[in-house]
Formats: sequence, structure tokens, C-alpha cells
Amino acid sequence: MKLLQGKTALITGASKGIGKRIAEKFAEQGANVAFTYLSSVEKGEALEKELQQYGTQVKGYRSDASKFAEAEQLINAIVTDFGTIDIVVNNAGITKDGLLMRMSEENWDDVLEVNLKSIFNTTKAASKIMMKNRSGVFINMSSVVGVQGNAGQSNYAASKAGIIGFSKSIAKELGSRNIRTNVVAPGFIRTEMTAVLDPKVVEGWEKDIPLKRAGETDDVANVCVFLASDMSAYVNGQVISVCGGML
Repeated sequence: MKLLQGKTALITGASKGIGKRIAEKFAEQGANVAFTYLSSVEKGEALEKELQQYGTQVKGYRSDASKFAEAEQLINAIVTDFGTIDIVVNNAGITKDGLLMRMSEENWDDVLEVNLKSIFNTTKAASKIMMKNRSGVFINMSSVVGVQGNAGQSNYAASKAGIIGFSKSIAKELGSRNIRTNVVAPGFIRTEMTAVLDPKVVEGWEKDIPLKRAGETDDVANVCVFLASDMSAYVNGQVISVCGGML
């Protein structure tokens, strides 16, 4: 039997990169997959077609989870279309890097709203369904930057650190209803975003990683499958770093 057979999962920000690979892995493991995209409309529509090969129910939604009302509408639409929701992977996020002295208020607010407030919005809406079911899983995507900080990314680091504090609190609030909340903190992962970097820069970063390589989206997605499945039934309130030993 597949690890997520019969479960309904939502993955936010799934049109590319880590989110896309999580959606693919979940569908491979038998999950019905709802996912969101915002600006990457063509990629979102292409992913919906791709995931249909696995024979589970699939639907993409164009939605901005950083908006409270849209998050509520999204969860309601998923329950209408799929019947319920069992797993939420809060993956949507952005970066707007810059040193503190040059960072605008807008760049600070945008990153906190998309990366952190979206998780509050989606978790609050989905938890109502999970509490009725007395079962559910939240997987929130942080970063090694949220654990150890990084120069030029104070807004991003603050948002990702906030995810950790929020998730640990929710794990304690909802645990009695058999709702588990955990955090995944990726390190340097190869995605479309990192593909445009100077190879020499990438090589320098890889030398500082104990495993001497960048991570792949599979590395993160596999951990998410574990956390979403009953294999991790007693794992709650934890931060799992997928970073090759950077931390």
C-alpha cells in the first residue's frame, strides 16, 4: 500500500522547485493533491496535467495565501472539491534580499506577509476541518537561514524563524486532537532559482557542506512524505533540517 493512499493534501506554492517535487511525490504515494500557484499560471496548469498520470484526484488553484480571505476561500473550495483535507504543506515563499540599511519597509512587509502570515492564514482555516476529523498533519517549510540567520536576509530569516516558533506552538495547541505540526528546514537545494547562480559560487558553498554537495528537491520531498505519513505518527513539534550537515 502506498504511504499516502486515500489522503488529501494541499501544497502551497507548488508550480516549481521544492513545492512541485512534493506534489509529485505525494501523488506517487497515492495522495489526492490540491496545490496552489500565483504568478506561474502556465506551470501550474502543466503540473495539474502531469499529476493526473498517477490516477488520484488533482486540482490546482490560483490563490494568494498571504490574504486571509483567500486562504479561507481556498480551504472551503478544497473541502467542496475533495470532501476533506488531511495534510497541508505550507511551502509558498519569496525572498527580497538586502542589507538592513538598504532594506525598504515594503520589502520587509512583503516577505513577512507571504512567508509567515500565509502560514497563519492557511493553518487557521484548515485546522477547523482537521479538528472535526480529529486528525491532520501540517508541514511548514522553514530554512536553515531561519535557524542560523544570514547577512542580507534579515527579513527572510525573521519570517523563517517565525515559522518555527509558530509551528511549535500549534503542535502543542492541536496535538490533543491528533493533529501533528512539524517544520522542514532545507539548506542549499538545487532548483530553478539556484540554476542561474555562478557555478563557482555554488562550488564554494558546496565545499562548506559536510556532504560536499547541494541538496536535491527529492531530498526535501522525501522527508515531507515521511512527515505526512503514519510512519511519523509520534513526531510532533520538530524541526528537521535537510541541509547535508550545514547546521
